[in-house]
Amino acid sequence: MDGLSQIETELAKLFEWHLTAINSAIETAILIALWQDIAVRYNESQRAYHSLRHVQQLFAQFKQIKHHLNEPHIIALALFYHDVIYKPTCLDNELKSAEYAVESLTPYLTAEQCQHIYALIMMTASHQIADIDEWSYKARKSDAAYLLDMDLSILGASWSEYEQYAQAIRQEYAHISNEDYRVGRIAVLKGLLAHPTLYLTDYYSTRLEMPARRNIKREITSLAS
Repeated sequence: MDGLSQIETELAKLFEWHLTAINSAIETAILIALWQDIAVRYNESQRAYHSLRHVQQLFAQFKQIKHHLNEPHIIALALFYHDVIYKPTCLDNELKSAEYAVESLTPYLTAEQCQHIYALIMMTASHQIADIDEWSYKARKSDAAYLLDMDLSILGASWSEYEQYAQAIRQEYAHISNEDYRVGRIAVLKGLLAHPTLYLTDYYSTRLEMPARRNIKREITSLAS
């Protein structure tokens, strides 16, 4: 079994476990079909970073912080679906991913659970917690914060891992000229640095805030040279 096949097998088991933890009546054939639909999309050729390896990295983070979560199975499903639709040339990937999640899960979850997952995925577009009535619950805000911090955890990884991430992002935007990419990427990175904090939870802020800022500054220096 090659590395990717092993990742896919491990993630398939996780997906089935989290979904059946919410609805134990789902048939095995349906679980397999739902997972295959996800895997096919994450294995698309245009993905260099937003692939199953990214999902694997997120679940490595999930394993570390799951005891902090109030609704871990909902957060897990949001992680699986948050980048299920990804085209580097499009600006509505999060919306389409959220819609895809709802369409896929509606027969098996309650409407409220589906809307919860939809809202979580939409937050990954801005990495800000939505200020709407149903998010007034402290527990849900906390879970959303962990989800968003997991998604940005790569920024605080070792430089070698961060460098691989940066190269993979560049590969996904191969349709953009070097100069246009350089200007756009620097703007994005400076926008990140302008935030008072990159991470919303104490757990991630304590561990990754300083390394993330160092990595971002180092990438800016590299792009500007």
